[in-house]
Amino acid sequence: MPRVVLLGSSPGPDAAPGQATPAALTLPALPGCPTVIGKLHGQLASLDPEPVTIVRSGDAAAHRGFPGSLVETSDLAGDLRAVADAVEGATENLLFLPTNSLIHDELIYQITKSKRGALALITKEPREEDENGDVIVPDVPIDEALPEIGDRRLEGLPVRVRARKSRVISVGSAYHGVTRPNSVLLGPLHLHHKHAPVLAEAARELADMAHLLGPDDDLVQLLVLGLVRKGVSVGIRGRRDLFFRRVSSPEEAAEALAEMSTFDEDKARLNNAVKGADGFFTTYFVSTYSRFIARWAARRGLTPNQVTLISIALGVAAALCFATGERAGMVAGGVLIYFAFVFDCVDGQVARYARKFGVLGAWLDATFDRFKEYVVFAGLAVGAAVSGVGDVWTLALIALGVQSIKHLLDFSYGAANRRKPPSPLPSVALSVSADTGLRQALEERKNARTGGIRNLLRLWGRAGRYRTVHWARKMIVFPIGERFAAIAIVSALFDARITFLTLIIWGGIGAAYSLTGRLMRSLA
Repeated sequence: MPRVVLLGSSPGPDAAPGQATPAALTLPALPGCPTVIGKLHGQLASLDPEPVTIVRSGDAAAHRGFPGSLVETSDLAGDLRAVADAVEGATENLLFLPTNSLIHDELIYQITKSKRGALALITKEPREEDENGDVIVPDVPIDEALPEIGDRRLEGLPVRVRARKSRVISVGSAYHGVTRPNSVLLGPLHLHHKHAPVLAEAARELADMAHLLGPDDDLVQLLVLGLVRKGVSVGIRGRRDLFFRRVSSPEEAAEALAEMSTFDEDKARLNNAVKGADGFFTTYFVSTYSRFIARWAARRGLTPNQVTLISIALGVAAALCFATGERAGMVAGGVLIYFAFVFDCVDGQVARYARKFGVLGAWLDATFDRFKEYVVFAGLAVGAAVSGVGDVWTLALIALGVQSIKHLLDFSYGAANRRKPPSPLPSVALSVSADTGLRQALEERKNARTGGIRNLLRLWGRAGRYRTVHWARKMIVFPIGERFAAIAIVSALFDARITFLTLIIWGGIGAAYSLTGRLMRSLA
């Protein structure tokens, strides 16, 4: 579970001591959490029952009485040093949140489950992108650019972040320049504990130069600035269909809460239960409705492992139908193998929706995916012999071998990549005002990674922006959805021999494509 650090001095502009602070902002008729900070503490109790709250001394009264430790500071330098002290030596991942945040539980969950070393919530206006994937923003002064970056009531922060593709590449402050900012950092920041020493060092360096920083410099933004300048890759995430807003008055709190109630958090949670990188068949012919089966199952207490057992039973039933060798049995087997795959998707969606994960479930899911597939191969081969189609066991063994080799390639390449250390990013001293050196270092790093194979891979990657190419690339590797669809359709319309030939030809093409791509990436 992550260690939570609440930043009571983070919002810009901060309320003056003695005035209504973000923690003291009242919420309309919410039992158990009459203030913004009370609601936030309730949401975070399951993550960290003893969070660290860093707040200015003049505003500390509004934060007393809540669980955890309270650290009082007097200025921005004190805030930064308190952050350094709170994270130094951390052995758990860290979640930073301003105390005036109104946020969905599901958004907190998604941020804290990120596998990135660091992840920040940002808002970025959709715009035309250049060839490097940069969002094109006119070169105008920051003040003139503000109206173009969305609803200012939701952010209340200066546009001092430049994002490219999936990560932050530059952050500014009153002292630190940022070339062509195109994003606003909203507030939440999740950090892997391995980067905690880097953050502590950066926070102390920024504290020493606090006299160069301005009153509008947001504390979370400064932390991201320190990480980026120290060479830590900070990923980005938008709000999407969930709600986040920082409020600075009771009126804003009431307005934000009313707006928050218009979002369907359960729908967002259900959509998040569906994998975002599935194949064409799974995306359009299964996940469009399987999520609703998953929600129905989760609400009735079915566990992912129980759903996995239903999938296995359907797979075995399909194999028995195929083994009859009759046309009705082949059609019934096709229908059953399709629904075996549907429930194979449902078990993972139940796990993600109900947040019930386990080593046993993951092992069962991976192991019995293969079991269902191979027992169906056996059923088709037996059915072919019974119906007089002929001996197709050789074809069945070839299909099994092709698929096993493909699984081996997938596993070995994934294992090799997990052992490979990430390529280090350039770093620039925090004492340097301009981000020119950082941008030049990134450009040199990019140019150093060029060559015939790299350029070819880059072109192929850009081609994936086109929807047709994207789905063609997904389908050619013959993922499990396409394999089960091929078995269901071809066996129902033709016979076992044609089914195995389809699996061998398509599977062979997919294995050759995967092997070629991985060899090229390894050489590059």
